[in-house]
Amino acid sequence: MIPSKSFSSFLAPLALATLSLSVSALSHPRAASSTAALKLAIRINSYGIKNIAAADRARIQALQTGGSSSVNANNTAMIYTADIGVGSPETYYTLLVDTGSSLTWIGADKAYKQTNTSHDTRNQFYIAYAGGNSVDGEEYTDTITLNSDLVIVNQSIGVASQSAASNLRGLDGMLGLGPVGLTQGIVSNTDEVATVMDNLYAQKTISSEVLGVFFAPASSDNNGGELTFGGYDASKITGDISYVSLTSTSPANSYWGINQSISYGDTTILTRTAGIVDTGTTLILIATDAFDKYKSATGATLDESTELLKISSDQYDQLSSLYFTTGGVAYELTPNGQIWPRSLNSAIGGTANGIYLIVADKGSDSGSGLDFTNGYCFLERFYSVYDTTNSRVGFATTEYTYATTN
Repeated sequence: MIPSKSFSSFLAPLALATLSLSVSALSHPRAASSTAALKLAIRINSYGIKNIAAADRARIQALQTGGSSSVNANNTAMIYTADIGVGSPETYYTLLVDTGSSLTWIGADKAYKQTNTSHDTRNQFYIAYAGGNSVDGEEYTDTITLNSDLVIVNQSIGVASQSAASNLRGLDGMLGLGPVGLTQGIVSNTDEVATVMDNLYAQKTISSEVLGVFFAPASSDNNGGELTFGGYDASKITGDISYVSLTSTSPANSYWGINQSISYGDTTILTRTAGIVDTGTTLILIATDAFDKYKSATGATLDESTELLKISSDQYDQLSSLYFTTGGVAYELTPNGQIWPRSLNSAIGGTANGIYLIVADKGSDSGSGLDFTNGYCFLERFYSVYDTTNSRVGFATTEYTYATTN
């Protein structure tokens, strides 16, 4: 039996306001496919956070050392959630959506309600987080309902012990959408645990093990997003999906890792290297040497209260676009896409009229095998596709790619 540990220091009580071409250079035109969608809600930490940059940095450092990548909700400004049914009849749980972890677990707020589809495997699960915190409990298999078209039987789920997870208010656990390899060693007497995506595909609910992710910027009128299982939603994109193969470089290859370079205007600040695409990270993190080049080029100063780069209105007017080049395609992040939504400055402890950049220091120089993270602030401007079947990630422009809502 794995001992229970306190979860309160990791997920403290929250008051949440709901608010590429492939390597072979082939473009894939939009096409209809048999898919099913799940709506997402965005939650904004209305009381501010201790330090969003430090929280993101701790997450990535944990990834590099083989630790858990799960979201620290206490220090996350934006969280995307989905309501998932468990059992028959279903009890619905509000789960964080995370492509950087793979075990789906519940019990952080609402107690698990067993039905005739519930089966206790007698196995234990244990997840260690950055900072020495953890969550643990019992593994069950049960029926999972994402929507009426997406029902999974005998899905493995973790049911967290009350002592480990009773302090998270309003959120019930995690919906793990990362690669299956991230489940290794998490459940006792088990090598790997089939993920939600694995079982949707194995049970022939979807024809391809593909996940499409759409996030609308928190500053837009459409405060939410959508997961599309089995493909992508062509109505959410304004161009073709372009794909890049997953990287072979460790440790990025354990996650949704790709090779990418980054330029500020015409100046390369990060040469082609490995990193990850991650819905559990808020900012865009880049290696320290690249961050220093970006800071110098923008003229920004480091704000002590937020640990984000801060610029003046005049400097904002002079900002160049950032270009993320992967698989032969350059994705332009406009000046407006590089700043934190000013209407949400209070959520990061910033001043009302401050202009804060969403590119932050990863905390180590390039060459680590995980030199960047494209987090929410990138993914809210580009549709993303996670294709397990073909071992690749795809991106496309959306109506928000060139928005000026921040």
